[in-house]
Amino acid sequence: MLERKNVPENLKWKVSDIFTNYEEWEKEFKAIEAEYVDYDFSAYKGNLGDKKTLLACFGLSDVISRRIEKVYLYAHLNHDVDVRDSQFTSAHAMVSALISKIFAQFSFVDPELTALSDETLQSFINDPDFTPYEYRLRTVMAGKAHVLSEAEEKLLTLGGDVMRDFQSVFSMLNNANLNLPKAMLFGEETQISHGMYGVALRSGTAEERKEWFEKYYGAFIKLIDAIAQTYYSNVKKDVFYTTVRKYDSCLARAMDGEDVDIAVYNNLIETVHSALPIMHDYISTRKAVLGMEEQHMYDIYVPLVENTDIKLPFDQAYDLVIEGLAPLGEDYQNLLRKGREDGWIDVCENEGKRSGAYSSGVYDTHPYVLLNYQETTNDIFTVAHEMGHALHSYKSNETQPYAKADYTIFLAEIASTVNEVLLLKHLYKNSEDKNLKKYLLNYYMDMIRATLFRQTQFAEFEQIAHAKAEAGEPLTKEVLNKVYYQLNKDYYGEGIVHDEEIAYEWARIPHFYTSFYVYKYATGIISAISIAKRILTEGETAVKDYFTFLSSGGCTDPVSILKKAGVDLTTKAPFEAAMQEFKDTLEEFKSLQD
Repeated sequence: MLERKNVPENLKWKVSDIFTNYEEWEKEFKAIEAEYVDYDFSAYKGNLGDKKTLLACFGLSDVISRRIEKVYLYAHLNHDVDVRDSQFTSAHAMVSALISKIFAQFSFVDPELTALSDETLQSFINDPDFTPYEYRLRTVMAGKAHVLSEAEEKLLTLGGDVMRDFQSVFSMLNNANLNLPKAMLFGEETQISHGMYGVALRSGTAEERKEWFEKYYGAFIKLIDAIAQTYYSNVKKDVFYTTVRKYDSCLARAMDGEDVDIAVYNNLIETVHSALPIMHDYISTRKAVLGMEEQHMYDIYVPLVENTDIKLPFDQAYDLVIEGLAPLGEDYQNLLRKGREDGWIDVCENEGKRSGAYSSGVYDTHPYVLLNYQETTNDIFTVAHEMGHALHSYKSNETQPYAKADYTIFLAEIASTVNEVLLLKHLYKNSEDKNLKKYLLNYYMDMIRATLFRQTQFAEFEQIAHAKAEAGEPLTKEVLNKVYYQLNKDYYGEGIVHDEEIAYEWARIPHFYTSFYVYKYATGIISAISIAKRILTEGETAVKDYFTFLSSGGCTDPVSILKKAGVDLTTKAPFEAAMQEFKDTLEEFKSLQD
């Protein structure tokens, strides 16, 4: 593997576009520290009902944020390309600490805004001078009914660290205390880990998969009493906040916090349930294609088609992505070319570089995309995925004022998945290789199963668990196992053996400690499927609407932003369209079987 210094410059991202060198970065870091760590906010505190004062306060926050974001990004990117570099490990930690110190000083802002009268807030919302901040003010105004007295809010704030500790406790159990054993893989005794578990279930023999499955879950079963109590405490925390903030349910509070209509969550659960026969057909098809007398839960990741890799050097792979995304128009393709030519992308794996891939960047820089590119089909899709994130951020930053440019997590995975869907359909349409076509269909079905059905199963588990706690029912390990095991039967059907260990799967999901988060993965792929289909069938009109979506940032609530791209998640239409897509893909796959 290459050392960082030996990676060709044209395959590295240009961090010099942020700061020329470390010395320039350090100078800006020290300047921000000197100016803002002990800033005198006396002119603002208690005076935010005054228009000029509030605008000045918002403006100051924006100036500080924009400066410190660049400082953070430079340290973050340099750290990730070689995590052994102590200089940037230290720099990254220094910036994180500085951010906490500075923005703790702005903690007075939201309580003061909440204390303003509806008339005052509405006057600001209607004032053109507040256009960059009107959505923020609207959310403050809408949430006033759930804000407590100043003394009560202070108590909740003081208790925040304690109430957030359940995720840390689970992380300790999941990583430090799990004591995973060894198991056979590829004929050798191998240490079980979270990462290697996925490798074993995809690539191991039937005997190896069974051993890994039983030993992996066996480790969780040994800790199940502690994990169950930790999760129950996390849910009780949610119930506590729901009660004191006067919401009807934990789900209602979570959705209100994201400014998403609760109908979206209900539509997801209801529509997926109505489509479970399609999922059951898929599971039975897997069993038949793989020629299994019995299909177990540890067989679900075995590919139906041997990996038919499209092996291309990076530049050729990138050209293929540009070609595959032609339906988005020449402007989009030119932005893709700009990204490659202008140093947005760090391509190669090198010694010390962090694993995986991501898109990053801030308002005052171009996007930055980290890859660890290998010549595989999966990595070509990763390029398309991460550039989807990058161009979503690029268009939002280009179009929106700073205060409205950042889009929410609810919208974050849509553009990236649109790119994957469009690329897949392009490859399928233009391939004469039957095995590759089956591989692509298998890839698509697995994407939908894992991102739509599996995440909805998780979302339904959370909904049931919270409802039980709200009704006063203790969430014992027996209760949680029973709920999850029944859901597993509902979702996977009779074409698979529901091994008893799968009842414990809930115990290993870290996202459950950020309650009502996982549903966004499902709504993201549902939205992307509808958008991609509309682009391919309606052409220019749909592309124009999609660019409006990409350019909207966080200008209003996320459901309204999605409507600009022609997707209304308050109706069941996009959910039903995604289910039909899964069914059609499965039927196409069956038609290619010998």
